[in-house]
Amino acid sequence: MDTTGSTPEAAKQLSLTAAHMRPYLPEVSRDIRDHVVAELPQLGGDGTLLRLLHTAVSETAATLLDVLENGIPPDTVGEPAAAREYARRLAQRDIPVTALIRAFRIAHGRFLQRCLDGLHRRSPDEELSAATTARMLAVSFDWVDRVTERVTEVHRRERELWLLNGTAGLAARVREVLAEEDADPARAEPALGYPLAQHHLGLVAWFTAPGRDGAAPARLGRFTAELARGLGCAAGPLFVPQDEVLAWAWLPLGPRRQVPWERLSDLVEDADPAVRVCAGGVEQGVEGFRRTHRQALRAQELATTARSACRFTAYDRVAPIALMCGDVDALGAWVRGVLGPLAADDEHASRLRETLRVFLATGCSHTATAARQILHKNTVQYRIRKAEEAMGHTVQERRTDLDVALLAVEHLGAVVLGGSQAR
Repeated sequence: MDTTGSTPEAAKQLSLTAAHMRPYLPEVSRDIRDHVVAELPQLGGDGTLLRLLHTAVSETAATLLDVLENGIPPDTVGEPAAAREYARRLAQRDIPVTALIRAFRIAHGRFLQRCLDGLHRRSPDEELSAATTARMLAVSFDWVDRVTERVTEVHRRERELWLLNGTAGLAARVREVLAEEDADPARAEPALGYPLAQHHLGLVAWFTAPGRDGAAPARLGRFTAELARGLGCAAGPLFVPQDEVLAWAWLPLGPRRQVPWERLSDLVEDADPAVRVCAGGVEQGVEGFRRTHRQALRAQELATTARSACRFTAYDRVAPIALMCGDVDALGAWVRGVLGPLAADDEHASRLRETLRVFLATGCSHTATAARQILHKNTVQYRIRKAEEAMGHTVQERRTDLDVALLAVEHLGAVVLGGSQAR
């Protein structure tokens, strides 16, 4: 019995197994990503980092399938670009290389399990199955070991560069304040260069298309300073790059408890079209420093999930939906349960939803809704009646649920809607 997997039959069976796996690659990639994040939550990070992880997993799995299916020597195939980029981002965010190495081991194990399940279902011959398994393990471990070594080196070099520019030190001090419930402002403020005993507005800002010149952090820094000046802040913001495309910031508001939200939105809209900004609420003191930041992160999670063209998202405007974004599938099911056929992703349902949204916003006034939508009052009455018939309940019976469901549709769109055949 061959235990090395070196027979032509084993090579052919491995090729067939990999080819059989290819149509399931998107599903397998999602499964691997979810398994990695469940074991190592820090690798998921925000929506931007999670999408990069998914891309890295997808490219790595696809490349390994190519190696197994086509008998390509592992030492001739390099690591996927997304895996290198993900290693760089982890280094910039002070996530240790040990987490990266463990992620590769977890992902490799999950990938092998899916391949072995497929092999054992398709190969009743125990001897051939054993030889094929041996070949799969040998080839995949060889390639994954090489890739892990290369991305580890990428992480090491990037970490050295990030430490040299001084950014990592400030980011570490900020994380300490965010993590320590009993942080001492007198000790933390000199290290941050930013007073904590005031009102703060937390921001998360990032580039959707940063370019390749490496200047994105500096550009985000200048942009954040312009926001502070535009809002009349007496001092400059606390600006902390998280990686080369994303930054956290706090605008110092002093004794002010309010900000002109329309002004802030206009400043963002007038800036670089590739910039996205999410804001928390106005909060006070050390705990407010943490709270407004958490709110901004929630708003960012919503914005990245929606993948909309909206450049500015304020937490106070989307709080109910942002709090539910941790489980988008459950949120979508709930929205469809509230709206029924009105959750169809088509023009007819969209028209009824918009009239219903305005109707609720105007205090359920047919006259005000007609004026705002430039419609005849009878048309508004007809649409509301049709909407209620479709949903199977009146507006008043589930008014609060409707407010939240329509807000979810407004910001998440197709992510929470059903198909065009929902009605």
